[in-house]
Amino acid sequence: MYKNVNPLVLTNARIIDPANNVDEAGAVIVQDGTILAAGAEALNQGAPDGAKTVDCHGAVVAPGLIDMGVSVGEPGAEHRETLESRRAAAVGGVTTILTSPNTDPVIDDPALVDFMLRRARDTAIVNVHPMAALTKGLAGKDMSEIGLLKEAGAIAFSNDRLPITNSSVLVRLLTYARDFDALVVHQAQDKDLAGSGVMNAGLRASWLGLGGIPREAEFVAIERDMRLVAMAKGKYHARLISCPQSAEAIQKAKNDGLNVTAGISINHLTLNENDIGPYRTFHKMSPPLRTEDDRQAMVKALADGTIDIIMSDHNPQDVETKRHPFAEAEYGALGLETMLGAGMRLVLNEDISLSRLLATMTCNPADRLGLPAGRLSKGAPADLIVFDPQKPWIVEKDKIRSRSKNTPFEDETLTGRVLTTIVAGRILDHDAI
Repeated sequence: MYKNVNPLVLTNARIIDPANNVDEAGAVIVQDGTILAAGAEALNQGAPDGAKTVDCHGAVVAPGLIDMGVSVGEPGAEHRETLESRRAAAVGGVTTILTSPNTDPVIDDPALVDFMLRRARDTAIVNVHPMAALTKGLAGKDMSEIGLLKEAGAIAFSNDRLPITNSSVLVRLLTYARDFDALVVHQAQDKDLAGSGVMNAGLRASWLGLGGIPREAEFVAIERDMRLVAMAKGKYHARLISCPQSAEAIQKAKNDGLNVTAGISINHLTLNENDIGPYRTFHKMSPPLRTEDDRQAMVKALADGTIDIIMSDHNPQDVETKRHPFAEAEYGALGLETMLGAGMRLVLNEDISLSRLLATMTCNPADRLGLPAGRLSKGAPADLIVFDPQKPWIVEKDKIRSRSKNTPFEDETLTGRVLTTIVAGRILDHDAI
């Protein structure tokens, strides 16, 4: 599974480390699973005894990606995905994943957090940090034991894609979590406004004869959440926003000094409602894909720092849940293997810089979660990727490493290919995984 536990030197590389504002020709030296030196300064240091030297031929070396939006089927739905099948993460350059608590049983008990951590140690080839449920059974009613769950190893707390509609419950959770310095990750939606809708409300939905979900279902709930954060003085991350009004509410909260950040999926940055085409269920997502104007507004919010973090929103679904009429199909798409390649579309279109794209996938989530990863600083974990930002590749169904195949980018050409993934100083052989 792993190759190379000796010291490692990556030479002839373009080193990009957004956390330290580095974008320069140089090298990276790794020893004992941590970074010894990175950048131009590493060129002047000798290689450790017994080091393996890898010529990167001008490719980019950057911190490994950190994905805050990964659903796993284990426990309860191993046919869709397991921790062992996190190979998809490594191939996509993701070296750290946060697992959602939407398993069966739900991760709302310290023993289940411990189970996830032990399973990850035994089977996963990347770093795995479980999120625990905000409410018992994800039902949105009874608070989980946040203190005990955090002590057991939960890195953050989320109700996954299920919004907490009871304001009293959410403000108590924010207050309780604050006392444990715990991060609340919430996907806000007014379920009554969303109703039975299945895609973005508008002319496109009318043409397809599908029920629509208005933007108000999201941003009204986001505005409520910001007021509750102000009441509780809590630590809040908007799991996934999709419309400019939500971004405006987040920016206002930041200007008011609230401890809030915002995330977005790579799908909502690179796709729009027109991609649904003739009822393509791989494009059915929650929240729904919005208009092209909305997408462009979200890209601008990413560029100006309103949106802090990009995630894959990796949600494996098998054919039994996706091969249905659009209104009846399950929500969700794969994303681990395509997050970086899809994100490169924004760089190639000159919407954002490569350094900014990488920051939203590396140091920004690391800083929000209090992780030492996501940077090439001396002493940081040697979780790295080597990738060619100019190399095109086709998303072929037969080559997807995930057990499920529901990618919205099937048969599309993406640019930016991960060549090598390194976790704790160990090279993962893409051909072997």
